[in-house]
Amino acid sequence: MTDYFAFYGLPVSFNPDVALVKQKFYEFSKKYHPDFYINESDEKQAEVLELSTVNNKAYQILSDPQKRLHYVLELKGLLKEGENYVLPQSFLMEMMDINEALMDLQFDPDPVKLASLKDDVNGVEKGLSNEILSLTTSFEGETSVEQYKTLVAIKDLYYRTKYLLRLRESIAKAANL
Repeated sequence: MTDYFAFYGLPVSFNPDVALVKQKFYEFSKKYHPDFYINESDEKQAEVLELSTVNNKAYQILSDPQKRLHYVLELKGLLKEGENYVLPQSFLMEMMDINEALMDLQFDPDPVKLASLKDDVNGVEKGLSNEILSLTTSFEGETSVEQYKTLVAIKDLYYRTKYLLRLRESIAKAANL
């Protein structure tokens, strides 16, 4: 996996300096623009094209908070492809009420109940976002042991957020019935 932070000469961070990320992107966009290497060998052109692609991908990920969160967890070895993460029972119990209300709405549409359900999901999501923000903000000043614990906590919140995203999609479908 390419370390986009190293590519830009930045420390791994959930909250990098966005202006600096943008500055590095523009700097490398000029430096690795394929048109400047048109008279070079095929190997050099391929190398520059690859660096240009890495630069675009780095900017895309590091400038988007959600993609960056996923990327840092992956970079630190906490997210694995195809992983079957098990959410805590307490969270699933809390979500069961929302899922039951959603099923009821599919059989008996009610705009007031739907709005209430959206508010419930928004409230849970806001709480998760605040927890993630708190953890990602404190991350850089922690010892490596503390950072690992923080990463584990962020991973759990990340999967809870993904669960809510799927729930939100189901709510949107119910709204269109």
